[in-house]
Amino acid sequence: MSKHTIYKNEKGKQTILDFYELYITKLEVNFERVFVETSFGKTHVLVTGPKDGRPIFIFQGGNCINPMTLSWFLPLLQNYRVFAPDTIGHPGFSDENRISARDESFACWISELMGHFDIEKSAFVGPSYGAGIILRLAAFMQEKIACSVLVSPAGIQLGSKLEMIKKILVPLMLFKLNGSSKQMNKIANIMSDYSMKEIDKEIIGNIFQYVKLEQEMPKLIEKRELVNYTAPTMVISGEKDVFFPEQKIQKTAKEIIPNLTNYYSFDMGHFPSQKHLSQINDKIKEFLHSHYK
Repeated sequence: MSKHTIYKNEKGKQTILDFYELYITKLEVNFERVFVETSFGKTHVLVTGPKDGRPIFIFQGGNCINPMTLSWFLPLLQNYRVFAPDTIGHPGFSDENRISARDESFACWISELMGHFDIEKSAFVGPSYGAGIILRLAAFMQEKIACSVLVSPAGIQLGSKLEMIKKILVPLMLFKLNGSSKQMNKIANIMSDYSMKEIDKEIIGNIFQYVKLEQEMPKLIEKRELVNYTAPTMVISGEKDVFFPEQKIQKTAKEIIPNLTNYYSFDMGHFPSQKHLSQINDKIKEFLHSHYK
């Protein structure tokens, strides 16, 4: 497999990896850091939680770093054995080969990770792009999923392209031209409904500057792909999410996910606020208590 870099230069890569290490330190969690060889490339996995806890895989959001979105689900680390891979081809310590989110590639990648840790079946949690990855697994290897939680999910339905161009793409182009903090603030405020942490804003700004962004969203799941998918599933969406708005996600999710046991929407953007994360984690813990015993 040919080597590919997602970074624009070595300085930029080191800047992103330094932020990764800083975020790990700020989480104050004792992680094991495991490198797994897969047929798609080497994958870095953060592992934590009680060794006898039931397994949960948590996938990162797209075009960000794993500890950032993993931090959203810290309450789950107390009772479950959590495996959080750096998505291959995204910022982090995994190999930089990009793989398709439109076919079975991510399902095969997950299967190989599960095999390494001797896990036959697991619960899955994914925000944004990470949810889209879980839906690829649901389409091709549904037997691997005990239950799943999809937060602000990619892979179900997209928001208005015009709105995304106006509110995200235009400020992003201006930010790339002049590094304007005003434009970065505009993007962060739209993404988070004015609640994004300063460190997250700084990291995302550096990713915009130094990373060749993944522009391919996970394939929108089709009803026929989920015909054999029966695992209990919870979907959480944001009413102000410019990428995957609640009104579109709810309608489609209820039509195509066979065992959609729980659906919740919050008055939030794509990035939840700390207040919303507290509510979201309460809902996830209730869901896992009911469906993952």
